[in-house]
Amino acid sequence: MTEKPKILLVCDSRENAEQLLTEAAGSHEIVVVQNPLRALALLTRERFAGVFVASDYLKEALEIGQLLQNEQILEGMPDGVVLLDNDNTILWSNGRLCEWSGCETVAGTNFYSVLGSPEILGPDFCPFHTALATGQGTNSTLRSEDNRYYHVHAAPVREPGSMPRHLIVTVRDVTHEMHQQQKLAAIHQAGMELADLTPDELFEMSVSERIELLKSNIVHYTKDLLHFEVVEIRLLDQKTGRLEPLLSLGMEPEAAVRALHALPQNNGVTGFVAATGKSYLCEDTTEDPLYLKGAQNAKSSLTVPLVLHDEVIGTFNVESPEARAFGESDLQFLEIFSRDVAVALNTLELLVAEKASTAVESCVAIHSAVALPVDEILNDAVHVMERFIGHESEVFDRLKRILRNARDIKEVIQAVGQKMAPAQAHPQAQQLEEQANLQSRRLLVVDADENVRSAAHALLERYHCVVETAHDGAEAFYMVRGVTDGGYDVIISDIRLPDMTGYEFMLKLQEVMDRVPLVLMTGFGYDPGHSIVKARQAGLQAVLYKPFRLDQLISAIEHVIGSPRTVGANAGRK
Repeated sequence: MTEKPKILLVCDSRENAEQLLTEAAGSHEIVVVQNPLRALALLTRERFAGVFVASDYLKEALEIGQLLQNEQILEGMPDGVVLLDNDNTILWSNGRLCEWSGCETVAGTNFYSVLGSPEILGPDFCPFHTALATGQGTNSTLRSEDNRYYHVHAAPVREPGSMPRHLIVTVRDVTHEMHQQQKLAAIHQAGMELADLTPDELFEMSVSERIELLKSNIVHYTKDLLHFEVVEIRLLDQKTGRLEPLLSLGMEPEAAVRALHALPQNNGVTGFVAATGKSYLCEDTTEDPLYLKGAQNAKSSLTVPLVLHDEVIGTFNVESPEARAFGESDLQFLEIFSRDVAVALNTLELLVAEKASTAVESCVAIHSAVALPVDEILNDAVHVMERFIGHESEVFDRLKRILRNARDIKEVIQAVGQKMAPAQAHPQAQQLEEQANLQSRRLLVVDADENVRSAAHALLERYHCVVETAHDGAEAFYMVRGVTDGGYDVIISDIRLPDMTGYEFMLKLQEVMDRVPLVLMTGFGYDPGHSIVKARQAGLQAVLYKPFRLDQLISAIEHVIGSPRTVGANAGRK
């Protein structure tokens, strides 16, 4: 039996349809739907001899027709465009999902099943339900079993007089972007782990062992994560401008030991990068005048500067036997990894030709371990002294000897370390020469945070300063009153102490000092009670905004020291 041709009718009911198509009712099968979107879904799956739309549905049908008119444009889009009903069934698709899923047709299929029931990563974990319930567009990211990622945006189709029942969903394949982000995160994590050792492990390892560990880690991550087989790292000697080889893998022997300097000409790509601080992509070594032969049969190279605190400290070079083997992604990845390599080099103190001996490192470790406990002795001693001033002179004198002996402990350890190796053996020798005016200066650091007090010892005592610390304003005030031999050259305090503000602390110090050599530390935008403004009006020397770099801290200290020398508490007591 031959099937009757079908006519699709969009109207209120079958009774109205039969009245409208009386003549066709006998010779054709009439299919009635009450929604143009349902009509669109049927048109994608079945063949019809004609379509009849009642006038009440004409406007909505024209809008759907406009969508069909633009179907060719939608088919050419890189994104998927899908029409869904409230059961997540696909009514229409531009075909992109067919391509991604390998299906000939996806109409009538559940959206999620087409993509292999992917995991919903958010931010909305029920994007289609949310869009229908709220009438607002929603976004989410899906991950399929084959590790592909899709970003979906669902927009409800508004229907007069009722809640939305259909969604227009756009689907974008963001696999490449997600994999790039994951690789960036992995590279950064690898960089952080380059020198990830506990203090005990560092203490037990010699400098040469640390170097070999770092080199091994760099090679491991460069090959396994970045997939570069040829690697060369050179460190810049700031005095001579020479680029000293640190690591060479896959380079020709003569190239690995070639003398190179940080100059833009006649020193290859490496010299150019070190001189300019700019990365360089050599796409074809046979055509690039800067390139000097490195790896055997290398056809392209990528070189980036090792930068620490905006200063070039070396170069990181990779090469490939293929021309144009490196792209913008490789450049971005290598620059990120190189920043972490520079930090690791600095952490392990590898940037000097002569290394401090193990004995000196031991002295530094001992000094670091006793610094805060000695400060506690000083804090307790001056607190007790305050109770005996003018009363029991014998007790007062004994407490003064305790203070002197406690200070001597730190100074003796520091002096022993300096005698066991010359100044040039220390990684910071050049900086010490530049900040010679900091040597033997007495500094008081006031902060409730133990990490800050500990860091003050570690950072400032490398310049041969005498550093002491206090927990709060009252304790610091007692330290100032109890200090001998000229008082403190600089007092560095947090703006928010447990017992007073920075301004109140300054006023307290003015009771016993003619000039207060104070530096206040504060976070950006944080100034309780306008302490900074008031303190400046009262003669504040300097302000440090957290987080600050070491060079900024040194500059603030030098600024205060550059002022007329402080009159000590003993000489200027009011």
